[in-house]
Amino acid sequence: MPWIQLRVTTTEEKAEQVSDMLMGWGAQAVSFLDAQDTPIYEPMPGEVIYWTKTIVVGLFDAEHPMADVVNKLKNVSFFKQGLDYKLEQLEDKDWEREWMENFHPIKFGQRLWVCPSWRDVPEPNAVNVMLDPGLAFGTGTHPTTALCMQWLDHVIQPEQTVVDFGCGSGILGIAALKLGAKRVIGVDIDPQAIEASGKNAQRNQVAGKIELYLPKDQPSFNADVVVANILAGPLAELKSVISAYVKPGGLLALSGILTSQADSVMAAYADEFTFDPIVEQEEWVRLTAIKQL
Repeated sequence: MPWIQLRVTTTEEKAEQVSDMLMGWGAQAVSFLDAQDTPIYEPMPGEVIYWTKTIVVGLFDAEHPMADVVNKLKNVSFFKQGLDYKLEQLEDKDWEREWMENFHPIKFGQRLWVCPSWRDVPEPNAVNVMLDPGLAFGTGTHPTTALCMQWLDHVIQPEQTVVDFGCGSGILGIAALKLGAKRVIGVDIDPQAIEASGKNAQRNQVAGKIELYLPKDQPSFNADVVVANILAGPLAELKSVISAYVKPGGLLALSGILTSQADSVMAAYADEFTFDPIVEQEEWVRLTAIKQL
């Protein structure tokens, strides 16, 4: 199906209102872009933060009467001084199929592969995680996930209990189980992530070894290894929650952190953890530490 994209520049205060208008006038989907390349701090779970100058992007069927949509916007009170917009034709593609064709098997460390569930595995005798992320974050292609996968390949030992905090697609917890961990507890605020993690666990024949929880349902427990690949802001804010999972002498990996944010995240955990040297990839870092006895 061919599509038309309408880009409307507005303020952070009006972005959500413009989004609601576009959806009400026939947009099939709406997204938000930064109009000025402005730095923005990570939101806490459940929080939405827009840029000072935000582009609201509405996706419409190419046959939709776009002149009517533009005229309606021009009559909105806060656009009467001028509407900054752009209409663009999008190439007619099967975007899901194109993404699938470009997601290839990836190797991490010495023995671990992540393989799309629709592709053949390159090394059948390796440790292979078969993955279909669905709507959840985590394929291994992003540096933050890759850094965590490399670390897990190095540290996981038999009989360990692992917490995957912010489990997304389940990629890290499933990798830990495939590498020899005995038990994984996955926690995520997004029900779609819990669903995707469960399906991927079944796909990898480890569903009986992984427990998945929304934060409100999670029990208290201590683990040998905890990995949290979320964002720097929540990592610092949720320090007491995350650190409580790690048993004395246990290992912790924190990712989703830009190089410029590493010191502040380390400072939040410094009272309980001794950190290893920082590992960096493409301006993202992984922090690893051992919990003091």
